Amino acid sequence: MTTFTSEWIKLRSVRSTHLLLAIALGAVGLAALIAVSAVGAYEASSPARRATARMAELDDVVVAVPQLCLGILGVLAMTSEYATGLIRVSLTAVPRRWPVLAAKGVLVSACALVVGPVVVFGTAISSRAIVDGRYPLLPLADRVPLMVVSSLSVVVFALLGLGLGAVLRNAAAAIAVVVGVVYVIPMIVGNLPEPWSERLGSGMIGALPGEITGADLTNSVYGSLLPPWAAVLVLVAYAAVPVLLGFVLLRRRDA
Repeated sequence: MTTFTSEWIKLRSVRSTHLLLAIALGAVGLAALIAVSAVGAYEASSPARRATARMAELDDVVVAVPQLCLGILGVLAMTSEYATGLIRVSLTAVPRRWPVLAAKGVLVSACALVVGPVVVFGTAISSRAIVDGRYPLLPLADRVPLMVVSSLSVVVFALLGLGLGAVLRNAAAAIAVVVGVVYVIPMIVGNLPEPWSERLGSGMIGALPGEITGADLTNSVYGSLLPPWAAVLVLVAYAAVPVLLGFVLLRRRDA
């Protein structure tokens, strides 16, 4: 309990934590602005264009913001101690070492469990209220399973960042990997020739919530080859593999 309390004090006393959480939650406001812009475009269109007008589900679009922010929060929760040298004090106070990483994991996961649903569900509800039936969107109830899994993907990114921070011990390198997972690798995979685009795209985090819930991915830039059980395993692996590797290296390496 002392380790948990200590890690909580560290996390909440750093300004970057508050900034990252504010940016993540601000994604709801960003989605609202996009919805307002879409409504303006709809109202300015002719009746013929209105009949064929379509709008993306904005919660699918803006979920990348909390994913990235909580991924960076996970990175900084670990690497900031290496940058300041505080890690030596932490590991001296907790000789077994693994409780330090475990406490950080619980805390960043808790933050993600709050932020993810707030952004995903807040975006879906507010965007529908703003659009007010102008665009043909799926009923909110039909999208709840997908939104739940999308919210949980934010937790995956938080743990991914934490694990990478423990493995690389360098904030810039770990954040670069997180950004690559969110943006760069999916862009590269999406431009590969078939069947590699479909095969590799099916393993991207952006594809996994849809594959888990059986959502229609016909127009998705990702693949849709994995059955739900396999997609669950891949999603868990994104978080579990770096965290477990971080546990191993934290015990074996000098601070």
